[in-house]
Amino acid sequence: MYSKIRTALLSGISGIEVWVEADVSQGLPMFEMVGNLGPEVKEARERVKTALHNCGILLPPKRITVNLSPGNMRKSGTGFDLAIAVALLAALGFVEEEACKGILFIGELNLNGSLLPVNGILPIVCDAKEQGIQRVAVPAGCYKEAMLVHGVEVFAFSNIKEVISFLKGEMKYKNPTYYIEEKRTSEHRKDFSEVNGQKLLRRAAEVAAAGMHNMLMIGPPGAGKTMISERMATILPPLGEYEMLEVSKVYSVCGKLAKTQELIRERPFRNPHHTVTGIGLSGGGANPMPGEISLAHTGVLFLDEFPEFQKQAIEVLRQPMEDHAISLVRGNHSVVYPAGFLLLAAMNPCNCGYYPDMQKCRCTASGRNRYYQKISRPILDRIDICVEAAPLSYEELVATKKNESSETIRSRVVACQQIQRRRYEGEAFIHNSRIPASKIKLYCGLGQQEEAFMEKIFEKEQLTGRSFHKILRVARTIADLEEQDNIQLRHLKEAVCYRSISERYWGGAE
Repeated sequence: MYSKIRTALLSGISGIEVWVEADVSQGLPMFEMVGNLGPEVKEARERVKTALHNCGILLPPKRITVNLSPGNMRKSGTGFDLAIAVALLAALGFVEEEACKGILFIGELNLNGSLLPVNGILPIVCDAKEQGIQRVAVPAGCYKEAMLVHGVEVFAFSNIKEVISFLKGEMKYKNPTYYIEEKRTSEHRKDFSEVNGQKLLRRAAEVAAAGMHNMLMIGPPGAGKTMISERMATILPPLGEYEMLEVSKVYSVCGKLAKTQELIRERPFRNPHHTVTGIGLSGGGANPMPGEISLAHTGVLFLDEFPEFQKQAIEVLRQPMEDHAISLVRGNHSVVYPAGFLLLAAMNPCNCGYYPDMQKCRCTASGRNRYYQKISRPILDRIDICVEAAPLSYEELVATKKNESSETIRSRVVACQQIQRRRYEGEAFIHNSRIPASKIKLYCGLGQQEEAFMEKIFEKEQLTGRSFHKILRVARTIADLEEQDNIQLRHLKEAVCYRSISERYWGGAE
């Protein structure tokens, strides 16, 4: 007796089709599972056998073989339990295999036969739909998450008995019911109107948001660096449908979508502590999971006290900042997670925080250099904007003048990004910060006067090729904010200003 049931393997934020084959034949009694299985999948043998036993179904004393194909892919996780149980039931004749056709089964079994939710339901159902599968069976706890994918019929069950009754046609399926909790509206929403002073910092934040440029803020404690950063997501454009789905897939894989079971509708803001490890930022583990850079996808990754992060953790950012994705390799298994984040980093100007005020600063020149060298030149080259946050005066701090709101700034940012979308239609990128070097001349062309200016700056500041291109990309964004077709001298001067501040601190330090 043989049966074949469809399920899926989660790889990154993609669901890969897997077939569970069950064969029951004469021979020495045994239950064997094959197919390049991880430890938790091998343990499914005991979970399934015990769950069926507690539901009144005893496996016969025969040779039982279960195969998960394709065999060249490593299987991990506990989501295969339900498909294995259904395959066995079909092979033993408890349910008709015909009733299982066209249904993808996913879920973990408890020893008493109840079904437990699993992570990654959203990407699995999304990819199942793309493969033409129109029906999925999931645990009841995953119902709302699976229903986020339109065009797929979702069957949710609380235990294996309900699955058997449904497949036998003995039970008319009924969707689970949920209590709808009222959303709290009293939570305070942070807004740029609460930020007094820091005109330069506010302008730099707007430019960074408009072109999705990475930004580093340098200033003494209490100058407003964190306050600006916490409000950065409020001036970014609203998430599009594709972006909502993509970032929600990442959160689903981590199990962070299980509580709300709703799509992520606001841009993420991630603020990891400076003790976070490189793996915490990049992701990883035996079964590679997303890290902070992937959880910040489409949103903001804020690294406060930037030099206090482990150097190894900071260097992890190099490749994702360029490629906007990260590939994690463990043995012969690799997954790719998106990492299209906007980096905001903040740091003090020295260990004590008072430089360049030499009346207060007690750091030596060598001490300051050691502090700055915690941030390598390759990382600095990948940061488009470096801006100084000056200490606030008393008048600025207590000013009652109404500041620009996040909504006002966002309207300009949205208009700027719409210009970029139209310009880069048909390209593989949509933001100025991601213009490839091969197309810099095409999209960031300069006039004769601007060329001469940049030649002087290149020699004077000893720019690298990457930092030179960063200046042009930022200038392109500044021009777009003014709705100018061509980059002009004033745009370049402002962009250069955002780079020259870093030279004041790092100079020729490597």
